[in-house]
Amino acid sequence: MTLASETSRLLAPHSSLRERKKLATRRGIRRVALELIAERGFSHVTVEDIAAAADVSPRTFFNYFPSKEAVLFGADPGRAEEVRARLVHDLPGHSALEVLRAVLTDRARQLAAELAELGGDPARWAAQVKAAQADPQLRAAQASHMAQVEASFASALAERLGTDPDRDPYPTLLASAATAVLRATMSFWAGAGGTVPLEQLADAAFRALADGFPENGALRDLATGPPQAPPDRAPPAARSTGAPPASPSDGAPPDGAPPATPPDGAPPAAPPDAGQQAVTQNFETERTTTDEHV
Repeated sequence: MTLASETSRLLAPHSSLRERKKLATRRGIRRVALELIAERGFSHVTVEDIAAAADVSPRTFFNYFPSKEAVLFGADPGRAEEVRARLVHDLPGHSALEVLRAVLTDRARQLAAELAELGGDPARWAAQVKAAQADPQLRAAQASHMAQVEASFASALAERLGTDPDRDPYPTLLASAATAVLRATMSFWAGAGGTVPLEQLADAAFRALADGFPENGALRDLATGPPQAPPDRAPPAARSTGAPPASPSDGAPPDGAPPATPPDGAPPAAPPDAGQQAVTQNFETERTTTDEHV
């Protein structure tokens, strides 16, 4: 065993304990922040309020989160770099869309796990985040945050594809679609109370994107159940005219029988005038309808 490996072995437990403490502090700050924002509203909570409730100093708060908004987004620079690296290098030989589905579905699983680690129902925490986003200040911050995420995705995809996003629109277009799918999936999951695992929703959503968003597919079946066939509807009954329905044979010879021959010396019967028939039928209908109302 070398000196270097022995040193690493001795330091590993201490490093692990230190990381666990940092993670516990980060979770505690975020949990307190979400509770305060749910209670008072985003605009009525300060960093100092969060730090005091979490029993840390404002300086410690900023060691973990760059801003109050980042507490809600769970922004972690380490995670962002990890996602970017995976988009570039994971699943060699597969399409950019396939690697997006794999990486971001896994990221959705991590997001749900991070919320679960706060304690309680993870969908409740997600719903609190969603409710807080009604604040105009937070909406602007979220738009900025998502723009950064989208730019990171586009840069990673361009590197993977060996192209220049300033000359090739495909990486940016795909990154925009991916961030929209992820945002909409998170929003639906939070609003639905987490009844469907976020990981499954994300996977189905990205498959729907790859299929061109079919109207009926696995995504909607997963979220709402398979579509129900509409009940059979009988044709509306014809309005009664007080007279029996016309027989197909009225005024016409039976099938296979030759047409009727007029008596000797009589001129052939003229075909009935269609306009006169319509007038007569309308007259009969109006008369019968009037009789029904009397």
